[in-house]
Amino acid sequence: MNEFFEKALKRYPISDVKDKQNALYEITQQVVLAGLHRGGFFDRAAFYGGTCLRLFHQLPRFSEDMDFSLLAPDEQFCFENYFQPIIDEFDSVGRRVEIKKKDKKMFGRVDSAFLKDNTDVYNVAFQTEKTIKVKIEVDTQPPLRFQTEQRALTLPYTFMVRCFELSDLYAGKMHALVFRNWKTRVKGRDWYDFEWYVRWRVPLDFAHLQERIREFNGVEMSRDEFMSALRERLAATNIEDVKLDVRRFVINPHELDIWSNDYFLQLADMIVFK
Repeated sequence: MNEFFEKALKRYPISDVKDKQNALYEITQQVVLAGLHRGGFFDRAAFYGGTCLRLFHQLPRFSEDMDFSLLAPDEQFCFENYFQPIIDEFDSVGRRVEIKKKDKKMFGRVDSAFLKDNTDVYNVAFQTEKTIKVKIEVDTQPPLRFQTEQRALTLPYTFMVRCFELSDLYAGKMHALVFRNWKTRVKGRDWYDFEWYVRWRVPLDFAHLQERIREFNGVEMSRDEFMSALRERLAATNIEDVKLDVRRFVINPHELDIWSNDYFLQLADMIVFK
């Protein structure tokens, strides 16, 4: 552990190994974003997903993966051009990392649920600390009809990141909640984020959600049809499996005590559309 990471860890309440691991992931994610910023990546792409919600909207759970979307389709886009700015950023804080492109043929259904042939996936890992590995996905042929905004981050220095607006972040999460394929474990983080959006009365951008369903699933779906599919999934899923997945990421596990299928069905009735 070097000086930068030791100082950054002091920003987090750490009581066990799990807390430290989550904090290290988050610090690593912020350094990745800084490198992408310096490399000009956000002139062409935007950040979305659970990690974006955590870093820029204070979602009270940790996250592992980083998801990005180009602002416009570009089959010739090459994310490898941004490897060196990321590596240089880690060098500046005293860490050595390696970045490797993942072979999508090796993915299981959970990993590949929303991957298309034109979605590239990469791993960023420390050369000396193999337990920290951040997966990065970049969609080069993205569903459109989304809006972005500039959000400030202060670690490892102050800089701006282009992010999806909240309503479109919400749309991405609801698409995942209803359509994500499960192999051996439900992704309870989708459920946790859904609860957060409802609690804060974030309006759901159904136009972008429709684009995602059309692009990834090849079907047209009305609002009523989507709500029916959502309620079906909320009612049928084993809620204990949902809790098991998300518990290690949650800062206050007692938040999950109220969770039940009926509770989430009631949350569905509280959705506000944009």
